[in-house]
Amino acid sequence: MSRGRVGKGTAGFTLLEVVIAMALMAIIITLLGMITGQWLPNWNRGFVRVERSELLALGLERLVNDLAAAQFVSVGREARGPLFDGARRSVTFVREVLSPTAPRGLEIVRIAETAGAGGPVMARMRAPFMPVENGIKRRDPPDFADPVVLLRPPYRLAFSYAGPDRIWRDAWRGEIEVPKAIKLTVSEAATGQTLAVSTATLVHAEIPADCISAKSLADCRKSLAQASEDGKPRDLSLGRTQ
Repeated sequence: MSRGRVGKGTAGFTLLEVVIAMALMAIIITLLGMITGQWLPNWNRGFVRVERSELLALGLERLVNDLAAAQFVSVGREARGPLFDGARRSVTFVREVLSPTAPRGLEIVRIAETAGAGGPVMARMRAPFMPVENGIKRRDPPDFADPVVLLRPPYRLAFSYAGPDRIWRDAWRGEIEVPKAIKLTVSEAATGQTLAVSTATLVHAEIPADCISAKSLADCRKSLAQASEDGKPRDLSLGRTQ
């Protein structure tokens, strides 16, 4: 059996050609590394911005749905005003239980700015609503639990409230009814610049339950205001103190 031999005319690479090819390959890899090093950080920053925008949109949607569901619920029979406390950086109100697995009922929701690892965050907490029969002033503060962060840095959220007069206020406390609308102003934490995603929502339960039997909404509001001043329950259907 004869052994094959390589002919003199067989094509191949010389050492010089191999060195040149390796040098060209090194240059190409270096250029690709430089391009990737410049492009990758920009891509990461863009991805982070998109992720923040999506989380911001989800947080605002949750906030709007929560606030729109606020109800006119008094602390107890001795109080005529609603359990609603609104400030610039926090709001507390009563709504139906949100969880589909929990039994039906009412809960107290508090959305407030709290300290976070990277700066102030807007968190939602909840507590069961327990009406008080007597001694409203001795009512224990709600034991809030189940915190959920809805807004993170670099964004900050501020609330504004408007009544039937449609004038925005930074606080809504001690009123005889819940606000008609709530505005959510989102701004950059570093610059304070207001963002275009800022929005507002109407509160559906703007009429007190006791006003159903009143002759008119104006008479009901007048009776509630007088009852708050006197500290006495009132028969809203007749407009007189009991």
